[in-house]
Amino acid sequence: MGALTDAIPAVPEGCTPLPVAGACLQPLAVREAAGGPVLHFLRPGNPLRPDAINGPCDDPALRVGEVYFSEVAADTVKGWKCHTRQTQFFAVPAGRMRLALYDARPDSPTHGVGCRVTLGRPDNYALLRVPVGVWYAFGSLDHAPALLCNGADIPHDPEEGRRLPLDSPEIPYSWE
Repeated sequence: MGALTDAIPAVPEGCTPLPVAGACLQPLAVREAAGGPVLHFLRPGNPLRPDAINGPCDDPALRVGEVYFSEVAADTVKGWKCHTRQTQFFAVPAGRMRLALYDARPDSPTHGVGCRVTLGRPDNYALLRVPVGVWYAFGSLDHAPALLCNGADIPHDPEEGRRLPLDSPEIPYSWE
C-alpha cells in the first residue's frame, strides 16, 4: 500500500470484491453485550488490517497511521476525495451511509468504473477498503446522522489528498 504506482492490492479470502479493482468489503463482527453491542473494527487476523501481513501487535512496523471518526449530518454528503498515498478502511458503526467509489487510476484494469455500497447497522456492518487513487464520497441515509470510522494506513497529511466538488464532471455520478 502506498503510492499510486504500487500494485493494486489483492482481495483477501473472506472479503467481497467490488467493481473497482482493489476495493472490497469484509463483514465485521457485532457481539451482543450487556448494555449494548461491541462492534469490531481492526484486530489481529483481520485480512484487511492495514499492516497487511498481520504481524504481532507490538511490531514497530504496524501500519495503522491514524483512526478517526467523521460524522455526517442527516441528508448530507461529504466528498469527493482521493488520496495519493493513503489507503482508507471505512466502517459505519452508527447510522447508515451510502459510499460511492470512482476509479480514476490510469493504469487500473477498472479505470472509469464506479460503484456504490451501503454500510451501517443493522444490515451491513462491514469494513470497506478504498485503495490509493480511488475517489470516494459518502452521505447519510434514512434522513438521520451517521458516523464513519476511518482506520487509515498513514497519518493525515493535508498535502497528499485531492478534492473535487460533488457535481464535478470528472466523476460520472449523481447524488440525486
